[in-house]
Amino acid sequence: MDNRIGGRPTLTPTLSRPGGRGGIPSPRLIQRCPVGCDAQLVTSAIVLPEGPLLRCAACGQLVSQITTAAYLRSMAAFDSPGFNRPSGSESARRVALARRRLARAGRLLGKSPGEISLIDVGCSRGDFVAAAAQLGFHAEGVEPAPQIAAAARDRGLTVHQGLLEDQRFPAARFDVATLFEVIEHLPAPMALLQECHRILKPGGILIASTGNTASWTVAAMRARWDYFHVAQDAGHVSFFNPRSIALIAARTGFGVAHIGTTRVRFVEESAAPRWLYRLSKIAAEFANLPARLLGTGHDMLIYLRRAP
Repeated sequence: MDNRIGGRPTLTPTLSRPGGRGGIPSPRLIQRCPVGCDAQLVTSAIVLPEGPLLRCAACGQLVSQITTAAYLRSMAAFDSPGFNRPSGSESARRVALARRRLARAGRLLGKSPGEISLIDVGCSRGDFVAAAAQLGFHAEGVEPAPQIAAAARDRGLTVHQGLLEDQRFPAARFDVATLFEVIEHLPAPMALLQECHRILKPGGILIASTGNTASWTVAAMRARWDYFHVAQDAGHVSFFNPRSIALIAARTGFGVAHIGTTRVRFVEESAAPRWLYRLSKIAAEFANLPARLLGTGHDMLIYLRRAP
């Protein structure tokens, strides 16, 4: 996905010991709708190596049939020493993206940066924390991967190692919490959103980014979209749309302040001849503006407001 700030998934959930050894099959990771719907998970037409994605009959949330053991193996990739080291041009792009997102948060809060306390949940090496601090925000981060959290602290940033729930922050501690490229990795995201609600001040803002399954990209590519595949995007198991976002927000005490989408893709570069990929990129450029206006881009940026 192309809208990531830290470029990282995070927050390996606490799970029971996986199966899959000694002839005992590992259970499927996700057994019910992650958004909290009391509805059946039905088979979709998007078929992955783990089996068809399952769709919540109520909200349309898509979930992987990956086993717990395979999921945990996938998530282990994010504590490698070389993980998430952006180039100079990528670093500049991330700073510019962070500035735009922080500017909208400031407008929604009606506060200047020096008045805003912020926690970036799943902060990786701390790129977003650093950008926020440079703008005058009181910024901290949380990162569960020990080596990556240590690398962020080596930059002089305030970064806590572990899960957000482990930090025991006081209630109503922060004005802003961010979850960039996090919720698609969680089999049960409601607990995390509830904790974000607890640590945010009344009227505080939660910013999240994730993929949009109600996009033209998914309509065109279906199982060919690499975002669905753990081999390309490790740990991706739960796939949202604007409706499922609105539902999980309401169920965890948030209202939707803004949902925007960007970008369309019709062909993966690795799966097509060069001429076809270039032609598809031209078509996607023409589709980007209407997709943004209609909410059908595949990159989804979400601003939720904590109820007073």
